[in-house]
Amino acid sequence: MNNRKVLLTGVTGFLGSHTAIQLLNKGYEVIGTVRAKNRINSIRNVIAAHTDQNHKLSFVVADLSDKEIWTELTQGVEFVQHVASPFPRELPKHEDELIVPAKNGTLNILNAAAANNVKRVVMTSSLAAIAYGKSKEEFDKVFNENDWTDINQKKDITPYLKSKTIAEKAAWDIIRDTPSTLELVTVCPGAILGPVIEQDFGTSANIVISLLNGSYPAIPKIGFDIVDVRSVADLLIRAMEIPKAAGNRYIAASEYLTMKEVSGILKEHYPERKIPTAEFPNFVTRVIAMFRPELEPVLLEMKRRKTDISKAINELQWQPISAREAVVACAESVLEHKIVI
Repeated sequence: MNNRKVLLTGVTGFLGSHTAIQLLNKGYEVIGTVRAKNRINSIRNVIAAHTDQNHKLSFVVADLSDKEIWTELTQGVEFVQHVASPFPRELPKHEDELIVPAKNGTLNILNAAAANNVKRVVMTSSLAAIAYGKSKEEFDKVFNENDWTDINQKKDITPYLKSKTIAEKAAWDIIRDTPSTLELVTVCPGAILGPVIEQDFGTSANIVISLLNGSYPAIPKIGFDIVDVRSVADLLIRAMEIPKAAGNRYIAASEYLTMKEVSGILKEHYPERKIPTAEFPNFVTRVIAMFRPELEPVLLEMKRRKTDISKAINELQWQPISAREAVVACAESVLEHKIVI
């Protein structure tokens, strides 16, 4: 079967829309899933601005929790790009609001794909499933694709990190326990920046937005493994096309930058804007997080987690865009779309 048909979950998201554009530009037929019908026209127009292959793009409304629809949608499809995952702007009241849909959605898609002889599923996981849930002794080590987040290490975990880990582990369990020819590859990105192409932007873009819009008088001493959205989309497609990727996990990250370094890059590009460069002492960040629970996950980033990003580069000839370019492209686009005035 070589019908070049790809089912892409979460096509309206930041990474999903960029992945759709690259797939279309490579000649694939793309079926994008959306959660609500009223998003179809706007996302069609957004994607059409970046490709002349829009006639190969179709949409379907599908909920991750609906088993039947995935059985239907995976028929006659060669590949599935499972990009959709709940990533809230605010912490849910109960962690199961994140964990249950992330896990069940993955199970529904993989079971359907296995039953319908899909060749390969590429699942977007996260560094969240690799580099967290660590004890103090583990912080000196360099994490790679063989490492897993320990969801029982309560001091170094959040509901989101837990949901990504449980969902990815569930995916590998299905592949191990279900007799089928289905192949699985997972890609684990760090903080995704790069060009925002519409008002609906990825949560990671808040790193740049919060520095540009003056919402912080100073910045916390934290950092992230940064990667450009265009590079993640490229890696997802390499993970789909290259035979030897089957059965592997790949970290998608370009470079580690502290918030201070991100701020320095922005200051250089926008000298006229009031961009904070002073850092909060760690204890101040902790106190602020006590009053603003949405900042709690940030506290985990006060410790640097070293990661080895060489596997995708060596095995799949992946060449990520620099972290600096990802920051600048993100800033230019949020200003252009007036997300930041």
